[in-house]
Amino acid sequence: MYYFALYTSIVLAVVLVPFLIPLKSRNIWHNYIKTILSVCLLVSILITITPEAAVNGAPINKYGKEKIAFLSCNYQIVSMTTFCSSPEFDYCYCINPSALSTISHCLLVGHPEEVKEFLGQCQQNYNITITEDQFKKAHEEYLEHSKSIDEIENYSPSKLVDFPVKLNESLILGFRDSFDRYLGNYDKSINYGGYIVVYWIIVFVLAAISNWSKVLVPRIIKSYGTATLWNWVRKNISLPASVGKHKTTEKKAFGLISMLVPTRIETIILTGFLILCSFFTVYDISAADNDPLFPSKTKSIARMLAVRASILTSSSMPLMILFGGRNNFLQWLTRWDYATFIALHRWTSRVIFILVLGHAIGYTIYFGSIDSPYLHESYVKWGSAATMAGLAIMVQGLLVLRRNWYEVFLLLHIILAAIFIIGAWVHVLNLYCSWFYYYSAAVWVFDRIIRLGRLISFGFPQASVTLLADETLRVEVPVPEDWEIIPGGHVFIHFLKPSCFWQSHPFTYIKSSNDRSIVLFIKVKQGVTQRLYKELLAAPNNELKLRVALEGSYGETSPARYYDNSIFIAGGSGIPGIYSEVYDLLRNSNDLKGTLKLVWIMKDNRSVLGFRKELLQLKDSKVDVTIFITKSVMPILTEQAVTSRDSILQKADSFLSYSSFEESSLSSIKMITRQELNGEHLRKEFGFIKFQEGRPDIEKLVSQAIKESTGSICFVTCGHPVMVDDIRATIVDSIDINEKKRIDFFEQLQVWA
Repeated sequence: MYYFALYTSIVLAVVLVPFLIPLKSRNIWHNYIKTILSVCLLVSILITITPEAAVNGAPINKYGKEKIAFLSCNYQIVSMTTFCSSPEFDYCYCINPSALSTISHCLLVGHPEEVKEFLGQCQQNYNITITEDQFKKAHEEYLEHSKSIDEIENYSPSKLVDFPVKLNESLILGFRDSFDRYLGNYDKSINYGGYIVVYWIIVFVLAAISNWSKVLVPRIIKSYGTATLWNWVRKNISLPASVGKHKTTEKKAFGLISMLVPTRIETIILTGFLILCSFFTVYDISAADNDPLFPSKTKSIARMLAVRASILTSSSMPLMILFGGRNNFLQWLTRWDYATFIALHRWTSRVIFILVLGHAIGYTIYFGSIDSPYLHESYVKWGSAATMAGLAIMVQGLLVLRRNWYEVFLLLHIILAAIFIIGAWVHVLNLYCSWFYYYSAAVWVFDRIIRLGRLISFGFPQASVTLLADETLRVEVPVPEDWEIIPGGHVFIHFLKPSCFWQSHPFTYIKSSNDRSIVLFIKVKQGVTQRLYKELLAAPNNELKLRVALEGSYGETSPARYYDNSIFIAGGSGIPGIYSEVYDLLRNSNDLKGTLKLVWIMKDNRSVLGFRKELLQLKDSKVDVTIFITKSVMPILTEQAVTSRDSILQKADSFLSYSSFEESSLSSIKMITRQELNGEHLRKEFGFIKFQEGRPDIEKLVSQAIKESTGSICFVTCGHPVMVDDIRATIVDSIDINEKKRIDFFEQLQVWA
């Protein structure tokens, strides 16, 4: 237990009590302070209950040169004889004159610089004072009266001796070198693990400076952010995909395995992590000739490599768990999105698993055989279980499995991750590494408690679920008065039905016109949405009331408001987050001087009519709206929904606001051409929107927007991965096209499965 954290927890709990009193106040600062205090209290409690083994373990404590020196001498002495019956062997050297004389010679020959530390340990641990003069006299006693064990007749190692034992000075030096390598490797490994953590801290600080500067000092970014060097960095390092255009679209690795490729900057960061791990795994490891501890150089090096790999793994473990959490404070610090941290989580996990394998192989070589009795110890079995769980995670985490069986993947991932962490924790329970695994578990527990708290504080309201004509579910959810709506943010929604209540899926949302609810637009696919789709087909007016739970809101609003010109490009069902930012920017930017454009690319115009209310709010505004419709024919009603003239008219009006159907076709109508829906009625209702036929030329669209812009310009996009990647690639090519214009790209698309 950390007592400073206990006292902090008590203070925080007392301060928090007044904020827990139910009030009808809408003061946003009241809620902010309550949230901050609650989070701090939770963190403080998790620190307070740190197990004693973790408190006394790394990275707080290391062996240190003085302890290595003592253990080196002690190992040589106890392998020869016994001076005291006390189980605390270091206590014996402080109270027994013969033991003190013997170890004095070992220290002076092999570790003269650690003599003062040895004397200090007697004082600190047992309140026994030994002066330097007394230590010197003890060594004189050794020189005058020490005896070799071989000189004693009928000697038994269990028999206590009462004279200084003569030591082999070559062995003193041999044990010194061996222990410096063996135990010194632990200390070096902890240092190198710390260096890796420092590497990540530097990465996060640089990311925070880069991303927050666009919000805190936008004028400086616009004035100096177009310098040749900065444009080169953004064009070649920070913005492009790793290779070609592939970033949000999957790519085949070696023509076999589909995978999501990180951005170039993410790849550079992860490559740096891999290089550091590889370098520190083998750096400064060597075997001594005639090592008294190890029977061969192979076993010596295998043991040290195994230890090094395990401590580097342990040091990285809390960060790996933190990267994968939804409530990751690093998202706020860096303004990186959840998808970025999931990419970091995924690839750091792979590097860590390689280190785990190296640890397992190293110890197998050290023990000589997989049949070694040491490998049947309980702690080894727990380590083996953790390794097998890690291997299973590597396999079940493949993109093809995540995409096709996501819910199965998620459940197995949680179970296997728990086995991995618990198995590793038990494996090192009596070693210095348990600190890392406690805090890995604490990070996971923190994330789950916060997620549960979000769900409970939001409540479990009834949502209105409506089926729109383009096979989209419109879900309107009432929100608490103090719930923060983040333009461009996303939530995880649970549909509280017996068959799927445990599942949660992320979606962007928009604020409803009454400001008391949010609306999610969910495209019908497989699983939960498919089952809801079938229920809605049979429901009156294709509408259901369904109790839901919402976790969020997560994410950040893009810095688009700080640019002279903002272009928002949505594809298909990516419109909610894009629209919410546009509408928020419109409402809070009365002095908007530059251009504000919204471009929406869709398959057919059923989506327009399903999004009618929202689009009409942009009428007579400063937003320039363009909609590209890529298909000429589209279904508007399924056969199941066509039952009578009245139902057709009702659905047609509900879905399309279009009622000029020929009576003779009412009983069999299933399709309607885009020409009809793009006719007089459609253009009259949405006269402020520019409708375009076919797919847009992304390169031309971006280039034209840049050419027409006055001052800085940003592009914010969400939609089909191919579209998003095309926009990114085009903007990368255009960054240095005009050194007077700052051109930026912000991606709302969250691809992590």
